[in-house]
Amino acid sequence: MTTTQTPTVPTEPLDVRPTPLALLLLGRESDPRSERGVECPGDLPAPSDPDLVARARAAKARLGEKVFILGHHYQRDEVIEFADVTGDSFKLARDAAARPDAEYIVFCGVHFMAESADILTSDAQQVILPDLAAGCSMADMATAEQVAECWDVLADAGVADVTVPVSYMNSSADIKAFTGRHGGTICTSSNARRALEWAFEQGEKVLFLPDQHLGRNTAVRDMGLSLDDCVVYNPHKPGGGLTAEQLRAAKMILWRGHCSVHGRFSLESVEDVRARIPGVNVLVHPECKHEVVTAADYVGSTEHIIKMLDEAPAGSAWALGTELNLVRRLAAAHPDKQIVFLDKTVCFCSTMNRIDLPHLVWTLESLADGKLVNRIQVDAETEHFAKLALEQMLALP
Repeated sequence: MTTTQTPTVPTEPLDVRPTPLALLLLGRESDPRSERGVECPGDLPAPSDPDLVARARAAKARLGEKVFILGHHYQRDEVIEFADVTGDSFKLARDAAARPDAEYIVFCGVHFMAESADILTSDAQQVILPDLAAGCSMADMATAEQVAECWDVLADAGVADVTVPVSYMNSSADIKAFTGRHGGTICTSSNARRALEWAFEQGEKVLFLPDQHLGRNTAVRDMGLSLDDCVVYNPHKPGGGLTAEQLRAAKMILWRGHCSVHGRFSLESVEDVRARIPGVNVLVHPECKHEVVTAADYVGSTEHIIKMLDEAPAGSAWALGTELNLVRRLAAAHPDKQIVFLDKTVCFCSTMNRIDLPHLVWTLESLADGKLVNRIQVDAETEHFAKLALEQMLALP
């Protein structure tokens, strides 16, 4: 596609200033709170190795059709270059299931995504995560033990029988299995409204796990519920920090979890970018705080954000409230539009960025040499109930 006749507008740089956490956010330090905070076995190639790209190409060529590489939108460009498909977590898991001939599914994402791929693929396929320390802080905010205790609290309040769990795709296999055991469904950021509408047809209340912001924004902004209809269950407080009367009065019981990337955007970020760029369109992810979503012009999932930018007119200005790797990639893909990051401080997904080219090269070379590394495998019982919840999502009208 030629762009010689496409009008361009001067763009300001993304103006992202590193913070003391920059090394962590770039995946160069460990995160003790990550979902799976362990180191990979084996010797990784040095990040400075000038032959990394050639080695990755050679190892992928040796594997041929045996390997299928999935790249999440938030991955580094150096990793996306080798992905066979890109997308959000659920799209990638389904893409993997659609490739039954691929023996190895290399998931360049985070741990819960690889778990979902293992659940949806056949037993003959093996899902690999290049760095086992690539977890998800949001998914780690709801453990199986905490959620079981929460259900006991709901039972003591007399509301468990009329409560339907709805769990975000960004959750562990254990939480998906809990959801399946209790007749609930999984949702993504693009079908959360449909999931909630279905859940309210099954019961009077919803327990929404683990992202409070997506649950609140969907219920209030999209479905017309009030903020008073929502309460937040804090797993670190006795009884979730709620009384039985509060649980009985609530329609949405929101788990106290959030995305470390989207949760950092603020109302001040929106006001600042509007002051700097007159006429800017503010487009944010629904994992952002309610006040940010309310102040934005547009709200949508990662796939929706990409689609809106693809269809936006030349010369338009956009401030995006989502992960920085994606924002930079969109800015590079659309030089005819002014695309800036909503916040001025570095905002990479710290654990997603642990998947880098050295880890990918080590993974591919190990597989090409016949050595299976970093396999993600969900046990049969957990897989069974998690699949029930995922299948319920697929059956949503």
